[in-house]
Amino acid sequence: MESDLKALMQNSGLKNTKHRLKILELLVRNDQPASAEQLYCELRAKDIPVNLSTVYRTLETLCEKELVTKMSIEGGSKALYEFNSTLHRHHLICLGCKKIRSIDCCPLGDYENTLAKSTDFAIISHKLDIYGYCSICKNEHIKDRHILTLKNKT
Repeated sequence: MESDLKALMQNSGLKNTKHRLKILELLVRNDQPASAEQLYCELRAKDIPVNLSTVYRTLETLCEKELVTKMSIEGGSKALYEFNSTLHRHHLICLGCKKIRSIDCCPLGDYENTLAKSTDFAIISHKLDIYGYCSICKNEHIKDRHILTLKNKT
């Protein structure tokens, strides 16, 4: 994987640095987007000396070269980053625990084509984030709503 990421950086016109490589490796391995702070902690846990400001600068550079995508979730204060793979992804975002799950299939492909034809609009891309509760938080949320309903009836 390391040689593939080095080639990817080189093809993007980026100099291969230790921090860029390690951050890309972490993002490729992560199953969900990560904040700069999370990446910083993971690097430090692997005994890779780095400053948080370096992580932020590196992420911005990788975003500019479109190797990494930056996203934010509704109600969240931190930007999240993920490796810009060739897979087109959408996300399920839990409002309880804030975990993000990628959806690899795209339900909007046919709709996008129909919309482009009917509006003569050159659609370049789209983004879909779906908010709700994961299986664990859903049960807690339903329980909390039930308790509130009972309290309001008394």
